[in-house]
Amino acid sequence: MAGTISRLPDVGWMLRPLTGIPGVRHAVVVSEDGLRMGHDSAEGLTGEVSRIGVDEAESLAAACAALTVTSQSTVSLLFGDDAGVRQLMIESDSGFVLLTSAGQGASLGVATDTDADVGLVAQQMQLLVAKIGAHLSSRPREGHPTS
Repeated sequence: MAGTISRLPDVGWMLRPLTGIPGVRHAVVVSEDGLRMGHDSAEGLTGEVSRIGVDEAESLAAACAALTVTSQSTVSLLFGDDAGVRQLMIESDSGFVLLTSAGQGASLGVATDTDADVGLVAQQMQLLVAKIGAHLSSRPREGHPTS
């Protein structure tokens, strides 16, 4: 029996409240298998990456999914298989990247400048996930074998 892969809806428009926070540059929602579900960039950005297009967002989605899986593996090794990852933060010379669960099978990633209030950004990410988490969840693909 041949399965079909349903196209994921683009939820980029849901990310605008996040990209409107001072210091936030980009936001992306990804499925656990690395597919881009949506992305948005703040208006009027300057610098090397002033806007991310679909191609860049798809590459970013794959990288975010890899980080999410790696962090879950690390937490499982340290705290047991039942331990879950709530949030992952990467600090760089240019800013921060925050990743959080965004519903079943989805993650939300946000990139900020160095001077962003990451506490506020993390709080707003959680509020957004709570408000629209059902829209951000990635259902398993149809026809995908379970074993």
